[in-house]
Amino acid sequence: MPPDRARRPAGRGRPGGARRRGCPPVPPAPPADEAAGGPGGSRALHVGSVRPECRGLARAAVRLDAPEVARILQDAVTALGTVEAWTEVMLPALRAVGRKWASDGEQYVEVEHLLSWHVSTALRTVAVRAAALRAVPPVLLAAMPAEQHTLPLDAVAAGLAERTLPFRMLGAAVPPRALLDAVRRTGPGAVMLWSQSPQTSEPELVRQVVRTAWGARGSRSHAIVLATGPGWHRFDPPEGAAGPRTLLSALDLLERAVTA
Repeated sequence: MPPDRARRPAGRGRPGGARRRGCPPVPPAPPADEAAGGPGGSRALHVGSVRPECRGLARAAVRLDAPEVARILQDAVTALGTVEAWTEVMLPALRAVGRKWASDGEQYVEVEHLLSWHVSTALRTVAVRAAALRAVPPVLLAAMPAEQHTLPLDAVAAGLAERTLPFRMLGAAVPPRALLDAVRRTGPGAVMLWSQSPQTSEPELVRQVVRTAWGARGSRSHAIVLATGPGWHRFDPPEGAAGPRTLLSALDLLERAVTA
């Protein structure tokens, strides 16, 4: 799965079946090579060639226009579904803010924090509103023990909810013992572990999760394990784990795992 934004010391990370409908109009956008915050100037935020919704989101975030940020995100999720809203609207804006934060220092921290909070809120709203879930084992979602980024897990949770699949969210920096205990206690059909950078990836812990079993003797069960995030991209996933690179491929694999 793609990273949520340019790396920073600590914070939240970022990645539902997509459904297409017409997207609500947004204010007219400037040319693709023009900054979302206006041409030139220290507040410029370059987002490249993106959907109008993404450009409008970036401009609203730079202005710290929280109501407009919330409206654009809600409309995008409603019109596009989680996968497309995440991939084409949220993620490019988050990456653009991350690049600006990395190059300009503290100047853009307030923009990054506001945008991240609203993206998380939009995704969690989808994740918790599913009414009737399918009667299948849950997906366990967790970040590696030293990993603070969780926005991609919020996106996965929202996508699972759109597919009416149950999940258990453990969030950031889950200690090894707590993770292994949660696997045994919940009996998940799949476990997804997020690492944003190589410094937070722990292949041995992933292998322990792969080996973890539960249930009565003679009928022990194991979960399908996904090692996701750019922290794993420099090498193959640990033995016994899958390594999908996109939100859509991760959701497809998780659905197959819990419904098999």
